[in-house]
Amino acid sequence: MIKNERQYRITRRQADRFAQTLEGFRERPEGANGMHPLIAQAQVDAVSSQLADLEAELREYEAIKEGAFQVEALRMVGDLPALLIKARIARGLTQRELADRMGLKEQQIQRYEATDYATAKWSRIREVAGVLSIELGSSDAPVKALQ
Repeated sequence: MIKNERQYRITRRQADRFAQTLEGFRERPEGANGMHPLIAQAQVDAVSSQLADLEAELREYEAIKEGAFQVEALRMVGDLPALLIKARIARGLTQRELADRMGLKEQQIQRYEATDYATAKWSRIREVAGVLSIELGSSDAPVKALQ
């Protein structure tokens, strides 16, 4: 999952490189490099698969930034870190802006997100959720977006 603009830019560059590599494979006539056709096809398949994964991550991040994000989709506590990250992105906040709103350093938010909030106390998670207008509720309705 892409968690910030820096990761988005890196992923975009990687996807572009994979696309160029794939195009290079497809422009070469079969057998031009003396490689067995099955090996050549395996290379194309591997690069295509990696490119598809990167493009899916890019589409997900772009959709979240545009607001296509369902808070109600959270069903398990394990989903909470991704929910917080996606909510931050959907609200148009950078890690720095979230940190500023909470009176923290940007690096602290980066650490929380890099570790999927494993090092954060429950009180801090609730604080992040509050800043992001997410109410953490009962087991019947684990979360809801505040209006």
